Amino acid sequence: MNEPVLVIMAAGMGSRFGGLKQITPVDDCGQIIMDYSLFDARRAGFKRVVFVIKHEIEKDFRESIGDRIESFFDVKYVFQDVNDLPDGFSVPEGRQKPWGTGHAVACCRDVIDAPFAVINADDFYGRSAFEMIYSFLKKEDVSGRYAMVGFRLRNTLTENGSVARGQCFVDRGLLTGVVERTEIYPSGNDAEYRAEDGSMTPISGDTIVSMNFWGFSSDMSKELWRRFPAHLAEGLKKDPIKYEYYLPSVVNDQIADGTCTVEVLTCEDSWHGVTYTDDLPDLKKAITQMKADGQYPDRLWD
Repeated sequence: MNEPVLVIMAAGMGSRFGGLKQITPVDDCGQIIMDYSLFDARRAGFKRVVFVIKHEIEKDFRESIGDRIESFFDVKYVFQDVNDLPDGFSVPEGRQKPWGTGHAVACCRDVIDAPFAVINADDFYGRSAFEMIYSFLKKEDVSGRYAMVGFRLRNTLTENGSVARGQCFVDRGLLTGVVERTEIYPSGNDAEYRAEDGSMTPISGDTIVSMNFWGFSSDMSKELWRRFPAHLAEGLKKDPIKYEYYLPSVVNDQIADGTCTVEVLTCEDSWHGVTYTDDLPDLKKAITQMKADGQYPDRLWD
């Protein structure tokens, strides 16, 4: 079996944060969140990485992260292009938004030849999460055998606004479904989310949520492309400008039709991120403390 691949989705611009948050420094050394994710991934055993980006950020992206980690990883770039559509489809007039996380991974269909992990570029997952997923991927490459690193909801919230999280339903260690909650707020040690009818609904802080940290068999990127036309046709009818092809939606479909199993790997670490500009000082403070505790060296790649 070929060495597992790490796919990093970095094509989004971070609208709520207000800038290209993927390349915003998070420490005094000018290192960014991806530096820490890649450092943790390398310690876990990953040696291959695929960056999914947009053409227009390629120069900044290479200067900010890509060039300096090529000594440590086999690096490939994949471009998420709004024009990369199945035969018979075209981009609706006025559409600029990328087609979502499912499309981002489907864009990798020609470069992935091994089991692979998928992460967001702007989430700080921690060392344990990478060790869990790498250990899972190294076992064997079996079609439809997936994993997801799940976090406790309370460990993924911010005091600076609402967050969107995938609420996970788990039975005997296996995922049975993911439901997207788009407006979750902290509430003491627990949380609450806004339901479709506008009411606020309590949710336990112990709830397992998805932070888009997945482990897939090598054929998943092609499977995403195969299933894209049906999702796309339906999505374009509802909202041609904003519709997105979400990775968890396809996983849900596969669970429902019995073509996959998803092992839930529960990580008790705290997630860190920059959903909002005001989250950045808290993230920097957390990283400073982790360095003081010996979890990371000051300069990661020295």
